[in-house]
Parts: sequence; C-alpha cells; structure tokens
Amino acid sequence: MEKEKFNQSKITDHMANERTYLAWVRTGIAVIALGFVVAKFGIIIKELVPGTAQTSYHLSTAIGVFLVISGGLLQIMAMRSFIINKKSIENETFHPRSAAELLTGILIIVMAGLIVAYMLLTL
Repeated sequence: MEKEKFNQSKITDHMANERTYLAWVRTGIAVIALGFVVAKFGIIIKELVPGTAQTSYHLSTAIGVFLVISGGLLQIMAMRSFIINKKSIENETFHPRSAAELLTGILIIVMAGLIVAYMLLTL
C-alpha cells in the first residue's frame, strides 16, 4: 500500500511539472506573437503615414526580432527545465532552482523597457 501512495505522489509531481511546462510554452508563444506584431507594426505605420521617420520602422523591427528570439529562448529554457525536473522527480532528488525564473524575469524587464522606449520615441 505504501508503494502505491508513493507512485501516486510521483504521478502528481509529473503532472504538475507538465502543467508548469505548458504554462511556459504558452508564455513563449505569446512573446513570439507580440514580437511579430511589434515588427509588423512599423511597416503598418510606414504605409499609413508616409512621412514617418525611417528610424521608427527599423526600431520596431529590431524590437520585434528581439521579442521573437526571446520567446524562442523561453521555449528552450522551458524544455530544459521540464527535462531536468522530470529526471529529478524520477530519481527522487528534486531540488528547486530559481536561475531560469530569475533570468526570465530580467528578460521580461528588458523587453518592457525596450517597448516603453519605443513608445516614447514614436510619440
């Protein structure tokens, strides 16, 4: 009976790990989509307002590409974390880590700063 409880606990841990991974995947997809929209926004502004400075277009594209790359990096970090957590759950050696979460937080702060700077420059 004790072994059955332990297996149920492992199943719960694996399911929680999977839910966390899927949340990271959704976040990465959202960042990639935001990057695409920001990159294309410069083209739309350029077409709608012919006298718009070329700088705005290039800045929009650069920020958009940065966001898409950041979203891809989030996907890599999520997959790596998922695999490491899966192995540590199986080996019963799980130790919480926070490096990926801290890196992601810093990355999001940088993204927010770039978007705010872009918005201020294109007023």
